[in-house]
Amino acid sequence: MADRVSTPLEPMLGRVGLTEDLRRIAEAAVRLADAGEELAGIVPAEPSSGGRAYLCAYRGGNGQTSWLVLDDQGKAVESRVDVRQVVSIAALCELAEELAGGGDLDELRSQLVAVRVTENPEGIDEAEEAALALQAVIGGTPRLATPAHLDAVGAATLRLEQVLGGSGSPFATTMKQATATVDKLTRDVEAGYKGALR
Repeated sequence: MADRVSTPLEPMLGRVGLTEDLRRIAEAAVRLADAGEELAGIVPAEPSSGGRAYLCAYRGGNGQTSWLVLDDQGKAVESRVDVRQVVSIAALCELAEELAGGGDLDELRSQLVAVRVTENPEGIDEAEEAALALQAVIGGTPRLATPAHLDAVGAATLRLEQVLGGSGSPFATTMKQATATVDKLTRDVEAGYKGALR
């Protein structure tokens, strides 16, 4: 069997499929909203345990947030372990994307262009390529929160940090401290979960 070669269209086609899945799940999630609640957001995720799930946030008229994790068929997930895995990978991917490259890749790339124009130091090409590669890894929306995506963002960020010549990895240090943030979100989701968890 010949090796499969990916085409440049595959990431775009993957996003089209994910967009359709999100529409389908959004319809299911809206039907599960309580009176006075509206669907505020959906994060698609595939934790290491396997199947795809969707972390749905609802906003009530009083500003209160409630949560629900739906499986790929649009049914509420009742397993506490599964909900925690979905929340964890969704939160870690979101944090990684927000922190990557100092938090504002467009601004960083603009600064690198300015440095090229004014000083043109050795290694500027590599720095610009690393910033562009990181931006490509993060990609556009929608995207799927997975351990592989988290690893790819981390690797691309580390490469950029190395090219820029910093000591240590501010990104890795911050991500190690992200446990408290993930734990807080997990507690919030469990406390505001729309349904019983077992």
